[in-house]
Amino acid sequence: MKLHILYEDNHVIAVEKEAGILSQQDSTGVPSLPDMVKDYIKKKYDKPGNVFLGLVHRIDKPVSGVMVFARTSKAAQRLHQEFAGRTAKKMYIALVECDRQIEPDIWIECEDRLVRKRGYSERADAGSRNVKTARMRYMALALNDHYALLLVELFTGRKHQIRAQLASMGMPVVGDDTYGSKERLDDGSICLHAVYLSFMHPTKQEPVELLSRIPERILGRIRFSDALQLKIESTIKSSV
Repeated sequence: MKLHILYEDNHVIAVEKEAGILSQQDSTGVPSLPDMVKDYIKKKYDKPGNVFLGLVHRIDKPVSGVMVFARTSKAAQRLHQEFAGRTAKKMYIALVECDRQIEPDIWIECEDRLVRKRGYSERADAGSRNVKTARMRYMALALNDHYALLLVELFTGRKHQIRAQLASMGMPVVGDDTYGSKERLDDGSICLHAVYLSFMHPTKQEPVELLSRIPERILGRIRFSDALQLKIESTIKSSV
């Protein structure tokens, strides 16, 4: 896979993760995105030995979008604190199955109590144990007879949060059969994309804003235009 670099300096590197790529190494030994980024750094800068790369956040395997990594231990510590403290800002584009009325162009906030089951999360019943509060908001930017294109902003970072919360409202992410989507994409991806990420640079102490390209698997299912792209960008800008 050819890496698409969004930002790079001596302290951090940000790339676009493709759907289907692991955001961290697991027991299978399949190459992960950190492996690919390390290889890129090693070759570009002709570095001998092991390359340091700090993982500070994750994206689910079938999801694509912006990921940032630390290139030094000091940057890793500071970025981890940002993400753990929820001061880094993350927004997603979600294409969902939708046969209900949604008022477009307004933010709708939702808060749920989620509980982890084996391999997925679900809205917790009263009295459930080990529940965690999940908060986010979403805005419908485009609609047709089958789908809604949503901009989603996370306020908490629960496992599968967007996927579980949208599914609980009857709006599963397209392709996400784990959460009730009627469609399945051939490559196993889902129509969820981390489109925007902002954080404070760990050494320069200045804001970094990253915007990612919306993939074709999403664009091909809803009428997309330059005007819609500008609408997405202006909505993000006005909410940060």
